Amino acid sequence: MAGLKTIIALSFVLAIGFLLVILSSALWKNYLPLLVVATYVVAPLPNWICSRAANSDDFMENGGSGVVDFGRFMTGFLVVMGIALPALFAHCGMISYSAMLMSIVGGLLIYGTIISFSMFFQEDEEF
Repeated sequence: MAGLKTIIALSFVLAIGFLLVILSSALWKNYLPLLVVATYVVAPLPNWICSRAANSDDFMENGGSGVVDFGRFMTGFLVVMGIALPALFAHCGMISYSAMLMSIVGGLLIYGTIISFSMFFQEDEEF
């Protein structure tokens, strides 16, 4: 059972992630790295939606595993896009390499916090 210390630690890490992404945009006056926030916030949604859509019955052990696999694929795609998008922008010269690094580290902190939050506060289903 996660307590108050876990919530405080996760909110602190999330704040650092958002601060890095915002600073990567504000310091160089180029707001393209803010797109990373959108990809990392949207990334857990396909996994969550597809896991809810694939409710397994008592009679079928692996019914709907294709839907769950599709959700995991889309989540992985969005996470990789959150890393690759700033790298692409830096390679094209649209943002600087330091902004790319700050954006990637901040985005990974944001996504890691979202995953940690869902892992710590997951409810066990009992019948």
